Formats: sequence, structure tokens, C-alpha cells
Amino acid sequence: MQNSPHTRQSPALESTQIAGVYTVPIRVFEDARGRFMESFRRDWFPWIDWGEQQGNQSDSAANVLRGLHYHLRQIDYWHVTRGRIRVAMVDLRRASPTFRAAEILEISAERPTGVFIPVGVAHGFYALTDATLTYIVNQYYTGADENGVLWNDPDLNLDWGALNPVISERDANNARLRDIPADKLPG
Repeated sequence: MQNSPHTRQSPALESTQIAGVYTVPIRVFEDARGRFMESFRRDWFPWIDWGEQQGNQSDSAANVLRGLHYHLRQIDYWHVTRGRIRVAMVDLRRASPTFRAAEILEISAERPTGVFIPVGVAHGFYALTDATLTYIVNQYYTGADENGVLWNDPDLNLDWGALNPVISERDANNARLRDIPADKLPG
């Protein structure tokens, strides 16, 4: 069947900015009834043990900024199902060839794209519209692997395009990268 979504695997494309970050252009099938897409497949990332897979959803009003968060054990795979967001990522892995490299990209429900974020890459997003982000992680949530770096750390020089974003108290109080002890950063 030529147009079946099961006959085509969307390729994961590695970022040119941050090693190990991948995007997946998601193919959409539409007709008069609506639309269908495969938003995630384990075999798009065959090198990953998805372990204790957990799915989550984050609903944000326009102008909300969440991040920057990073994990020492958890990977994330993001997909927007409503609205449009600007994703910001910074490589905090000290042994990475792209250490401290940053990338900003926009993803939306209108142009479905999956974003794979490996362990040690700080990530966050700015809601350009009201938005819903769904994401899959490879660890059950316990709170033990939640770390953060200040979203507007001048040393990171991220251009979020946000003038006065709405930010949680936790994210507003994250430390600057220079103030995080080396043993609290990914190896």
C-alpha cells in the first residue's frame, strides 16, 4: 500500500550543533476525516534502551517559558500536539565534542517534528502560542534526576525571543552554569 504510514519509517536526523540531538520529521496522513501520524517509534532510536518508558503531557499558555532542565540518567523525546514552541538546548556534557554548544529550533503541531534530547543536554521551551507538548522519557519520574541551569544565563547567550516570559519560581532560581559544581554536571 503506497500511502500507508506503516510502509515508511521517518528518519532521525542528527543535529549539526549538538552531538546526539536528533529531529524526526513526522509524516502526516490527512483526509476528510482528519489526520493520522506516527509520532514515535522505538526503532527510530535503536541504540537506546527505553527502559521504564513513561509518557507525559505539558500544557502551557502563550508566553510561558519552562527550563532549562537537564538529567544525568533520563532522555526525552518531544512532540507538539497543539500550538508552537521554541526549543532551546545546551550541551552540558563535559566530555562531549559539542560541550556548551547551543541550539534553538521551533516545532509545532502544524509541522510535526519529534525532538530527541539525550542525557546531559539542558533543554527548555518557550510557548509562542498556547501549546501542548507530549514527551516520552526512559525513566519513571521520581524527582531524583531533576537538575536545572538558569534559562537566561548570560554565559549561555540563548536568544529565546522572549521579552517578559512567565517562569516558575524553580526555574527563575536555577543556578548559572558557572556556579554548578562539576560533579553535578554530566560527564
